[in-house]
Amino acid sequence: MSISNVISLLSGVALFLFGMSLMGDGLKRVAGNRMETLLYKLTGTRLKAILLGTGVTAVIQSSSATSVMAVGFVNSKMMSLRQAIGVILGAILGTSVTGWIVALSGVGGGSGWASLLSIATLTGVIAIAGIIVRMTAKRTTHKHVGDILLGFAVLMFGMSTMSDAVAPLKEVPAFIELLTTFSNPLLGALVGAIFTAVLQSASAAVGILQALAMTGSVTFASAFPLIMGIAVGAALPVLMASAGASVNGKRTALVYLLIDAFGAAIVGAIFYSANAIAGFPFMTSALDTFGIAALNTAFRLATVLLLAPLTGVLEKLTCAIVKDGPKEAEQSGPVFEERFIPYPALALDQCQTAIDKMAELTQESVLTALETLREYMTERSERVAALEDLTDKYEDALGTYILKVTKGELNTAQSQTFTKFLHAITDFERIADHALNISEIAGRMTEQGVSFSGAAQAELDVLQAALIEVLRMTTDAFLQNDVPAAERVDPLEEVIDELCERMKGRQVERMKAGESDMAQGVAFNDLLTNFERVSDHCSNVALAMIEVELGAFQPHAYQHDEETQRAERFSRACVEFRKKYDLPNSAPLE
Repeated sequence: MSISNVISLLSGVALFLFGMSLMGDGLKRVAGNRMETLLYKLTGTRLKAILLGTGVTAVIQSSSATSVMAVGFVNSKMMSLRQAIGVILGAILGTSVTGWIVALSGVGGGSGWASLLSIATLTGVIAIAGIIVRMTAKRTTHKHVGDILLGFAVLMFGMSTMSDAVAPLKEVPAFIELLTTFSNPLLGALVGAIFTAVLQSASAAVGILQALAMTGSVTFASAFPLIMGIAVGAALPVLMASAGASVNGKRTALVYLLIDAFGAAIVGAIFYSANAIAGFPFMTSALDTFGIAALNTAFRLATVLLLAPLTGVLEKLTCAIVKDGPKEAEQSGPVFEERFIPYPALALDQCQTAIDKMAELTQESVLTALETLREYMTERSERVAALEDLTDKYEDALGTYILKVTKGELNTAQSQTFTKFLHAITDFERIADHALNISEIAGRMTEQGVSFSGAAQAELDVLQAALIEVLRMTTDAFLQNDVPAAERVDPLEEVIDELCERMKGRQVERMKAGESDMAQGVAFNDLLTNFERVSDHCSNVALAMIEVELGAFQPHAYQHDEETQRAERFSRACVEFRKKYDLPNSAPLE
């Protein structure tokens, strides 16, 4: 084999890997991340997890990518370890689809008109179609279709280049002798594992083996150990991806290695034991590209069938190997999976989970702060401070992660939702700040022995009830994405503003009449300011939800359009809340 053949072989490998990557990326983008979202949402049973893992891997052409996603899901607590095991079993089977695509390169076309049906001709046609689509398409999705076609053409051309480069090897006795040594199960599996670990792609390793098979020198005896080793070597990228993951994330990556290793050991032991007894005559038969593809699929299918019933055992074994670490404290804030950044649908789900938690923490902070007003306790004050610090961390982590995601390719709905998130996290964080202010005011009043008069306290009780309702209404609407409920927040916020203005005036009158001193007046006014700010931020959150439904961010625009149904509902709700939260001993608010 000359140096030119070696260069041709390496260039063929490069083209093959690039084509496979280009085709897989195009398929993922055309699918709009729906495959990954399905993988996350529809893995409730073992069979579903296996089938979805198989399907997603067949689409994105990479078991490592599917398994890395599973690691990410488990790491971010979006999927259980047992669900991930089913997905990985499916991924191990799904990756064999690439071998069948590659096998098409070995199909000849004959002569004359029949040559037009050859794979070489079809590859050329597909390449021409792909570049035309890629250069002329206006829509991004259509451009990705062009990428798929170009990726397939490059993959097939790389395969053809590899085949041509290794063709002279069939005349080299040393090459035939080398392949014979691979018939040793342990040696063949070791070589296959190392080779795949270097390439970091089982599909690429099988493709190169298929190229060698075109020489007619690869027998079943030498191919089978290599196939087993290739499966084991594919675990390296997944193990590398688990660096820095949580305990369960590391367990998920380890499962991939255990499944392939146990599969190779069990299937290999059964097969070679049977061969020792029966002496299979096909061991010395040469395999072509389709034979390699069939052998790869058969081995992986046998692995899945044998180990699928042992999901619970695999889970316990990985838990025994990777011990539980120290539990993460709540104060550490959210952990976001960087692997999801290229998949906006998954990143959005992860952000939704985190911001929902932030909303709950914010609500807790205000309710706890209000409890300090009724009865000041140091533990309550410390809890409010801890929650304020935690919401700061949520805002920083969410904001940073969302900005990273939005630098990628998003559809209109995703872009609007992320914009809503950015608005909401700022408001939730500010609500927690005001909760801390309320708690600190309560602390100062306790230290100074300040208390309100009966009239002032009665008014404050009305305002607190309204504040609790607007807070809970906002939180529930956000958690359930309930836009009709969100529409009721802004009317109540307006009523709270009116109450605060009325109460400030009444407090001034009490101070003039000598019913309240300066310390009481300052504390009362500070509380009203913070109550009003909390309701303002609740309104902002609700309005962000409404504007996403309307398709544009125009804060408060809908309520001023007297011709809209929303404006009518707004007016009716204002009347309702004014009656519900009227101040004692006063005329109804108009």
